[in-house]
Amino acid sequence: MTIKLPHSKIFRKVLCVRGQKAKSDFKILQLLNDIRDQVPELQQLRCHYIYFVELSSPLEEVDSLRFYSLLEGEPVHVTELFRDQSVVVAPRIGTISAWCSKAMDILHRCGLSGIKRIERGVEWQPELSQPLSGDRLSALQLSLHDRMVESILNDPDEVKRIFKGESPRALQYIDCTNLGLQALKSANSSLGLAMSETELQYVQKWYESQIRDPTDAELMMFSQVNSEHCRHKIFNANWKFDGQSESQSMFSMIRQTHQASKHKALIAYADNAAVIANTSKSASVVPSQADHQYIFKREPLEIVFKAETHNHPTAISPFPGAATGSGGEIRDEGATGRGGQPKAGVCGFSVSNLRIPDLPQPWEDQERRPNRICSALDIMLDAPLGAASFNNEFGRPNICGYFRTFETYQSRKGHWYGYHKPIMFAGGLGNIRRSQIRKRALKEDDLLIVLGGPSMLIGLGGGAASSLGQGRSDVELDFASVQRSNPEMQRRCQEVINRCSELNDDNPILSIHDVGAGGLSNAIPEIVHIDGLGARISLDRIPNDDPSMSPMENWCNEAQERYVLAIAPEELNQFTQICQRENCPFAMIGVVSSNPMLIVEGCDETKKNIELSVNIEMNFLMGGFSSSTFTDTIQPKKESDEILSGLNLSECIER
Repeated sequence: MTIKLPHSKIFRKVLCVRGQKAKSDFKILQLLNDIRDQVPELQQLRCHYIYFVELSSPLEEVDSLRFYSLLEGEPVHVTELFRDQSVVVAPRIGTISAWCSKAMDILHRCGLSGIKRIERGVEWQPELSQPLSGDRLSALQLSLHDRMVESILNDPDEVKRIFKGESPRALQYIDCTNLGLQALKSANSSLGLAMSETELQYVQKWYESQIRDPTDAELMMFSQVNSEHCRHKIFNANWKFDGQSESQSMFSMIRQTHQASKHKALIAYADNAAVIANTSKSASVVPSQADHQYIFKREPLEIVFKAETHNHPTAISPFPGAATGSGGEIRDEGATGRGGQPKAGVCGFSVSNLRIPDLPQPWEDQERRPNRICSALDIMLDAPLGAASFNNEFGRPNICGYFRTFETYQSRKGHWYGYHKPIMFAGGLGNIRRSQIRKRALKEDDLLIVLGGPSMLIGLGGGAASSLGQGRSDVELDFASVQRSNPEMQRRCQEVINRCSELNDDNPILSIHDVGAGGLSNAIPEIVHIDGLGARISLDRIPNDDPSMSPMENWCNEAQERYVLAIAPEELNQFTQICQRENCPFAMIGVVSSNPMLIVEGCDETKKNIELSVNIEMNFLMGGFSSSTFTDTIQPKKESDEILSGLNLSECIER
């Protein structure tokens, strides 16, 4: 490829490089078909990667050639990008993308130290039958970017904003002192906390006893820690049928299988995943501790396995929702005991009727779903690819799965039922060393580490959002609760966990939890509360690729591919060496405290004063309110003849 170098001798701090085609012909055709319903003027689409480059010093000619060859691109003047109603998509203004972190590693290892930062965007060049304006132009732009992690650039001057940091938003206080319970109800709605009336009253009573107002960070954290997603309140609730109390909750019924046959279950309902006994020693390939040469080793390896769902995010945004569903399940296996090793995965989907265009089925009726969620067909076209993509890029085969559709009409209530909010099932199994299946007790001054990627404002309030019935929450909050995946970073984290667990009794990890719903605001309380302890956390130590985030957003965001773990202070050097060897970022963000308080502090938006974003008792946070009680009636069963009447056997088989 012949590369045209810029003729100008003037040093430009920001360069633009046009790269290769960004999407396949198949994907472009898919987009055209989707967009034309809203933008009929659209005739054709072309797209190229655009690299936005910030230089700290001029590149020598030989470095320029090497750089442009790596990108398979040529330099372009920024004004060339904004012609003929082109749509220029960049990483969200104010953030550093996951792609940037990986690219900078590669460029610096190639000796291109003059590159301060590089971001990748997409230049879309539409062919139009006539110019667009107003709603049509907005519809086109909306269809060509992911507003959670990308921004639209409207003119050349906005390119510089990619590299310009923004000031952090301020911590907010909820005025319960003057407005009482109504202030909490307003925050419950505006922040999408999904707290019940009982929980709101419980929170108000505690803050009245403290004679102060809650912060938005404290309320968001409380709602995530105590969400249905995290605490299974409905499954643990009491039930009454026809006035008679049931002796067991739904969760108790589920656990009966373990009670009836628990001789092979080493861990059940007590960690991030279950562990069952293996009947024989397993062969594995591990690095020798003496010379780091890989050797075959036969040792007792138990079986770790997990199954969970990721329904709400998959309904809102199928590809990233399903991808992070598989990613979260993988992290649960890795965060079991003092470190497990995921080996194989499964995924499955239950959705409503597909309603494939030009292929109607006799059992399909008109579609009845909230507009904010995707159709069953869109989910099945994108979600399986998301789950498979994460598994493949992480390096774990997805070996099994299922798929079904279902809708039905219940005449007694006059309602249609179906999987409009889908079931996205993610599961898997792996191995864990027998010596590593139990977490160790923590003590005061043990170090709290966050392992993996940086904080970003992706996935906020996911625990609460997924605990609501679909369609009952705010559209923007729904979309904000969907995470985005980075499987390559998760692989690095897993390699650190593997190296640590291979040390057996010398494993520096005392306890480990994955960062999922609620982000650090859920993972930190989880890791210390089991031992009746507290923690003191510094927000300023948390790696952060979005400087504009408020303390609440930094503490509660659900940016993926992160783990929280505890190590003894004397193990920090060894742990640092392992992370450096695996090129995996980490940060020591706080310490364990014998005082059962959770304190999160950091600089305010002026960077001059220290403020407490969180200062609450662990017992209050983990919830002291009583279990809910639900009532219902048992309906008489229909006779089998009534159910089967009017059915044709051959038609049933065909369906």
